[in-house]
Amino acid sequence: MHLVQILLPLNDNDGHVLSEDLYENVARSLTERFGGVTAYTRSPADGRWREEGSVTSSDDVVVFEVMVETLDEIWWSKYRAALEAAFRQKQIVVRAQTIRVL
Repeated sequence: MHLVQILLPLNDNDGHVLSEDLYENVARSLTERFGGVTAYTRSPADGRWREEGSVTSSDDVVVFEVMVETLDEIWWSKYRAALEAAFRQKQIVVRAQTIRVL
C-alpha cells in the first residue's frame, strides 16, 4: 500500500490567489479515480525552499492524499504535469511512501 501526497499552493507563481474550484476539481478527480481523498485545507502549511543561490522562497500549501494499492508512476507523473499547468506552477510536489495499514 502507498500513500500519495500532493502539496498544492494557495497562490500562483505571481502571488495571485488561486480559485477554490481548482481544489474542488482535484478532490473530485481523486475521489472518482481512487475512491476517496483526504484534504488538509483548514490551515495551510508554510513551505520554504532555497532557490539557486541564496534566495529563499515560500508558499502556503494544502495537502491532498490518497492511499493506493499499486503505484502507477506514469499516471502520477502526467497528473502532476496537469496540476502544474492548472495551478500555474513551475513544480508541484507529488510524493509517495510505502505504508502498512494497521
